[in-house]
Amino acid sequence: MIPVGLLDEADSDQLCPGNTPHGGKLIDLLLKDDELVALKARAVNIPSLLLTRRHQCDIELIINGGFSPLTSFMDELTYNGVVERMRLPSGLLFPMPITLDVDEQFVNNINASTNKDVALRDEEGNLIAVLNVSSIYKPDKQKECQMTMGSIDPYHPGVDGILKSKEYYISGKLEGAQLPVHYDYNSLRRTPMEVRRLFHANGWTQVIAFQTRNPMHRAHRELTVRAAECNPGCKLLIHPVVGMTKPGDIDYHTRVKCYQSIMSSYPEDLATLSLLPLAMRMGGPREVLWHAIIRKNFGVTHFIVGRDHAGPGEDKNGKSFYEPYEAQENALRHEAELGVKILPFQMMVYVAAHDKYYPVDKVPEGLETSNISGTKLRHLLRTGGEIPNWFTYESVVKILRDSCPPRSKQGFTIFFTGFSGSGKSTIANALNEALLAATSRTITLLDGDIVRTFLSSELGFSKEHRDLNIKRIGFVASEINKSGGIAICAPIAPYEGAREFVRNLINANGGFVEVHISTPIEVCEKRDRKGLYAKVRAGQLKGFTGIDDPYEVPANPELRIDTSHTTVSQAVEQILCYLRKDGYVQ
Repeated sequence: MIPVGLLDEADSDQLCPGNTPHGGKLIDLLLKDDELVALKARAVNIPSLLLTRRHQCDIELIINGGFSPLTSFMDELTYNGVVERMRLPSGLLFPMPITLDVDEQFVNNINASTNKDVALRDEEGNLIAVLNVSSIYKPDKQKECQMTMGSIDPYHPGVDGILKSKEYYISGKLEGAQLPVHYDYNSLRRTPMEVRRLFHANGWTQVIAFQTRNPMHRAHRELTVRAAECNPGCKLLIHPVVGMTKPGDIDYHTRVKCYQSIMSSYPEDLATLSLLPLAMRMGGPREVLWHAIIRKNFGVTHFIVGRDHAGPGEDKNGKSFYEPYEAQENALRHEAELGVKILPFQMMVYVAAHDKYYPVDKVPEGLETSNISGTKLRHLLRTGGEIPNWFTYESVVKILRDSCPPRSKQGFTIFFTGFSGSGKSTIANALNEALLAATSRTITLLDGDIVRTFLSSELGFSKEHRDLNIKRIGFVASEINKSGGIAICAPIAPYEGAREFVRNLINANGGFVEVHISTPIEVCEKRDRKGLYAKVRAGQLKGFTGIDDPYEVPANPELRIDTSHTTVSQAVEQILCYLRKDGYVQ
């Protein structure tokens, strides 16, 4: 590998790994001048594909060389080799499939066109690239999940992403028009070439990369400084992910503010900060190899791998998807081939007696240690509890408190689901009155019938339209929560997938409390206040939930209430007790 910082500016495009099949140069797919003008002219009259957030992250790192030696999304041959053996056709190590998924209708459009060109655009219509499609294939998604993620459990975010992708993958020659447009932190969004030139300008020849998707605290700062001290002459690249991470992670704007704040704690000329627009798959042992390859393309020589690197955490039964040091072991196993020095680190813990941090396996015998887990930190933020100075910096605490206020100041959504006639609307209305009496915050009631009238009047009752109706309700509720308001939603919401979509959407901006009104359908039919069940039995209504259309019972709602033996006031009190216990209301 050519050492970083030893080449002239004119040779800076050689500052990259030497084991790539393209002569050691970073991939750069951006066209310039006349070629770019011609590309834009071609793109006017060809089919367009709107790129998802994951696609935009992937294509940015394909175009700018972050995924070198890849020059496009993977064709079938490349995909199969990566899934089965972690190998590109050239034999080079590459552990993660990089794919562009489309549906059958889009495949038909491609097949009907003469030149097979597709304009790849962002959500605003900006042309990012043109793809000349030469490979269309249907992947074995179960196999992809098992081989790459080590699981087929959709509770794993990487598995969930694969299973929810469209049924076909496409590939071909990729010509770049521009990188995806960003309106934030542009001074920190550096391409691999720009990072290498920064190292060269600073005279940094040995650089340690630190990957994170979480806010940094004192333990992270001490870990990185220790890594530099143990490798004399090394500098630090703090290289956090600001693309897609794990659902529920702290938003990247908050995290970037924390990173910017903590950088001043490093000794002068030891560390620099740059952002990585990566869509993580949370693939643990495989993903760590991918992260090392990416950092090598950015010009680093060493890579820190901590405990449970890129791990998705636990499944719904509380069992970890990967062993704590499985990713470390896999990275070390491939270290020579990666061409990057792997620096494995144990978890850092605080020792009050010495007022310093140690790796957990280096703590002097007999001394007590302290640590605050992510779960405990979230609890302290949620409840307004004290966060000790030994754990993090005051400036970081302020940023986190501004972004994650206590639950008593957060917006939240109460999401009722259940059969027609189960009592959802009655309880929702009563809860609305009770909350108005208990809090001064804005409360919005989104009853199913009201929403159908004002928000979804053009929708029918197909599964697709029912899901869209629920997603609209979820979007409105999330916007209410974002402003600190309370949303009470009372649709039937028969399908688990739509409810889970709403939960994830709302959790990004506030709290989500699912209340399953579990009144048996026999009781609901006896009530039949709207006469709907009678119409169903008379054949006047079709596709009625619970009769001739399914209702998917929530597996793990926060509350389950059966109104056949619970009064309205008792139901409201159950919900209020839950809200008080979890700190949403006082």
